[in-house]
Amino acid sequence: MRLYPLQVLALLLCTLTACAQNEPSFKAFLKTQPNKTFDVLIANGQVVDGTGRKAYRADVLVREDTIAFIGAVDASLVKVQRVMDAKGKVVTPGFIDTHAHGDPMGKKGFQNFLAMGATTVILGQDGSHPENLKTWMQRLDQTGADVNVATFVGHGTLRMESGVKFDSLPTPAQLEKMGQLLREQLEMGCLGLSTGLEYIPGMYAPTYELEHLAKIVGEKGKLITSHVRNEDNDAVEASLEELLVQGKYCPVHVSHIKAVFGKGRERAEQLLAQLERARQRGINVTADVYPYTASFTGISILFPEWALPPNNFDQVVATRREELETYLRNRVNKRNGPQATLIGTAPFAGKTLAQLAQEKKKPFEDVLIDNIKPGGASAAYFVMDEALQARFITDSTTMICSDGGPDMRHPRGYGTFARIIEEYVVKTNQLPMEQAIRKMTSLSAKTMGLTDRGELAVGKKADILVFDPGKVHETTTYESPFQLATGFETILINGKVSLEKGKIFPAKNGRLFRKK
Repeated sequence: MRLYPLQVLALLLCTLTACAQNEPSFKAFLKTQPNKTFDVLIANGQVVDGTGRKAYRADVLVREDTIAFIGAVDASLVKVQRVMDAKGKVVTPGFIDTHAHGDPMGKKGFQNFLAMGATTVILGQDGSHPENLKTWMQRLDQTGADVNVATFVGHGTLRMESGVKFDSLPTPAQLEKMGQLLREQLEMGCLGLSTGLEYIPGMYAPTYELEHLAKIVGEKGKLITSHVRNEDNDAVEASLEELLVQGKYCPVHVSHIKAVFGKGRERAEQLLAQLERARQRGINVTADVYPYTASFTGISILFPEWALPPNNFDQVVATRREELETYLRNRVNKRNGPQATLIGTAPFAGKTLAQLAQEKKKPFEDVLIDNIKPGGASAAYFVMDEALQARFITDSTTMICSDGGPDMRHPRGYGTFARIIEEYVVKTNQLPMEQAIRKMTSLSAKTMGLTDRGELAVGKKADILVFDPGKVHETTTYESPFQLATGFETILINGKVSLEKGKIFPAKNGRLFRKK
């Protein structure tokens, strides 16, 4: 393209103006800083700030646990304890795992999350929070963790603590007791309430109980996140509607949205449209999703309600065995057969239900009744459709979660965020980098109420990743699930280096987040 003299002059003036505006901006910043010493300078990187904004070249300057400046830094004007060259790499906020499991103070810690770029994880999911929650939070304050941690109050745990337990019709007095416990635990800094309505004892909760608790959550300005009552393709709409009723009182969030046995992109569109219609009528509803076609949960999900606590399983077997066998045979075959159930806990870890039946020389339903029993194992269930899940993953309204943990025999606990970068951004280009990062950072922070992180911006906490997208790799598999992701070159948590050149530092730089 030929440039005429006036165009050349205009471009030159624009360049000079940009430089004039850029250079003084750092000098102007320094004039506000009595202390010219900083802890970390990440130089020459492509900043993907988490908002969805297009990537741009900038330096990131950190003091203590906070981002102090983003722009062109003249290093000769400041003293920096540590300079990191990010040339040829992207610089992003740390990922936020909106649905995770495990104990950050456990033997393995949370290095699995850290290695795949998650700098904050949200626990207390599926209706279950740690016992003695106040004591647990105090211990975590003292010990720190590999990553930042926040938690929900678990509805099922509330039922057990309040004495409601397995009752399907709680009394007004019992509701008041549950409500009081919920208020106390929300005031301790929990993000909201989680429900696991497909699990014991959450499955026994009636509508009026859930609405009573939702009103309290709303009064406290917090969120309900729910593993809905039934994720099967023919029941998921009704289950979502049950949650949307609670959305009249507070924001609601769909945990790991899916349609078990559903097929194709069009099915996902129908469910996304259901949520969008709710938003149009004023319901604040969001959802997260993980990038795998196998779920993972307790084997009890295969058994009928009448074979689960508080019912006596041995008595059920003695009096209704033939009926139970028929139920289990039909249930498992509907879920793609015994070969689609991969046991994930001892003593049968790594074997499918079909393999166990062959080894034991008896039908798989008898293996479930005699050898495993409800509560006797957890398993991965290959029951989801790739195209349907991909549509959920790429939708602009959903965020990414792992639903994984350090001890879970499922690759999602070690690979989720690496998989998004490797498969959906780099290999298949289903997501632009900027949108993928947004779905793992600022969108998650906004939804969960984490106001001080999730975005690379001045004043936000310095949870920062530096990496070459082409080198990020999910190494975990269903056969070998405990393999750490690779490729996240440098990870800062609260301004301190937690991982560098693939090496995880022993320091526990993560903190417990409390939402007031």
